[in-house]
Amino acid sequence: MALTNNKNVLAWVDEMVALTKPDKVVWIDGSKEQLDALTAEVTAFPDGDPNKMYELNQDKLPGCLYHRTLPNDVARVEDRTFICTSTKEAAGPTNNWMAPDEMKAMLTPLYDGVMKGRTMYVIPYSMGPIGSPLAKVGVELTDSIYVVLNMNIMTRMGAAAFENLGDTSDDFVRGLHSKADVDPEKRYIVHFPEENTIWSINSAYGGNVLLGKKCFALRIASFQGKNEGWMAEHMLILGVQKPNGETKYITAAFPSACGKTNLAMLIPPEGYQKDGYKVFTVGDDIAWMKPGKDGRLYAINPENGFFGVAPGTNEKSNPNALACTRKNTIFTNVALNNEDNTVWWEKLDKNPPVDATEWKGAKVNGPEFIAEGGNLAHPNSRFTAPAENCPCISPEFNNPEGVPIDAIIFGGRRASTTPLVYQSFDWTHGTYIGSAVSSETTAAATGAVGVLRHDPMAMKPFIGYNVGDYWAHWLEMGEKLGDKAPKIFNVNWFKQDEEGNFIWPGFGDNMRVLDWIIKRCEGTVDAEETAIGYLPKKGDINVEGIEDEVTPEIMDKLLAVDKDLWTKEIAEMRRYYNDDIAAKGGKIPAALYAELDKIEANLNK
Repeated sequence: MALTNNKNVLAWVDEMVALTKPDKVVWIDGSKEQLDALTAEVTAFPDGDPNKMYELNQDKLPGCLYHRTLPNDVARVEDRTFICTSTKEAAGPTNNWMAPDEMKAMLTPLYDGVMKGRTMYVIPYSMGPIGSPLAKVGVELTDSIYVVLNMNIMTRMGAAAFENLGDTSDDFVRGLHSKADVDPEKRYIVHFPEENTIWSINSAYGGNVLLGKKCFALRIASFQGKNEGWMAEHMLILGVQKPNGETKYITAAFPSACGKTNLAMLIPPEGYQKDGYKVFTVGDDIAWMKPGKDGRLYAINPENGFFGVAPGTNEKSNPNALACTRKNTIFTNVALNNEDNTVWWEKLDKNPPVDATEWKGAKVNGPEFIAEGGNLAHPNSRFTAPAENCPCISPEFNNPEGVPIDAIIFGGRRASTTPLVYQSFDWTHGTYIGSAVSSETTAAATGAVGVLRHDPMAMKPFIGYNVGDYWAHWLEMGEKLGDKAPKIFNVNWFKQDEEGNFIWPGFGDNMRVLDWIIKRCEGTVDAEETAIGYLPKKGDINVEGIEDEVTPEIMDKLLAVDKDLWTKEIAEMRRYYNDDIAAKGGKIPAALYAELDKIEANLNK
């Protein structure tokens, strides 16, 4: 039974049904009865069925389910991810491109009859609160109950999602997914930004099949934002409530392995808690930002849940994230503790279960398996947890108008060059800083350690169009916002001493840097003008309680701007702009080259 009278939705669903030929079509209304029935169905599949999900210990983990994907299907596949625009130039140098007609000619035979013997689930969902002027509607067609149950956590799923659309609008994102045979050689994650369409085939892993996530919320939405005058960014959103009750909102973009979720769910140090400071999470991954009626920039989190990496999440690193997983959560590719039917992953604690099932499904002695070099949980194993589970979820989480943004932070993982924190001179300089986001590879990544990886705005895999046009759009947004634009900052929690030890404590102590950032936004603290931006003056970063760890000498190192290192940095950015972007079809705005020239001139003064 269709849940809408919208002719555009109905015509598209009919067309995809004719192509994929499912035995049955089920419209997902989001009701508890329907979801309970699907859960009962998927947990009743026989052991060994790759689609099976398992019910976990309902006393210890109420409402929680477990699933494992095939070993060939455990992460996003950037080499199989395409942006299909009418011209190659429109996709730009950071995307894989194929002409839309050519891609459809290749994929249509793969979809032809792919759902024979299967059920097609029609999932209407809202990215953003129902009724929000910043929200958008999507419809995903899938042959996977796993996708339905995950989309229920990650989005506002069900009949209500059609409220924003009405009966005549064509402004919805069409998502077609089939797990097909989960064949890695025929796996494609394809975006048609000019048609508001996403096709995904031969994967059952969340990042490739929950089409509301990176596919819609970043790749398609970034293209929509460019055309409609707003921004879709790979950013957390947090609120810092001050002792006087006023809350300041900050967005922040970091490449992977730079502590994004930890910052989003930060617990302030004891001294700040005693003074009455609180941190609230609005989002941990994606921000949609649009100018509000008062001319300021407002942000919503388009998602309704967290799709987090499990390994490394523990009571010390991120107690709030761990608390999110205690009920109504789906775990993927973690390990099972067979003694009590609960879950385990590396660094959860120091007690791997003895009677364990590792992520591929083999029963093992956990401690021995680890000792032999095995991972009980896959390094990219995941939890899909409802945002409402988060102990520090913001009271403004469902505010349809979003929250007003005071500051935007960029960050990367740099051992030496970049100081702990600095502020851009203005929005244009801030856009340059975003374009220069980079991280040095760690031992966890394959290949050499310390190699610089450029990841502009932490958006490199997610910009749905030409990166040069994306930077130009940032500059246009700055002009539109004028003096009401958020202030832009750069942070680096990862500065090291000569022995390679981190010299900033990080985690909750990052609150001390947020404190300075907020004071800069309010104009209540001065700063030192340097060649690269505004830096904190001596004594302006509060180190009360960590004086032994962060001595004045250490603080000098944390805030140092080394002329030689920065001269190399500017040379590397020229190379990056010219060789990696401009030479490959990215149109770099002249204003960004001008910023490079300014910083270079400042260094040579």
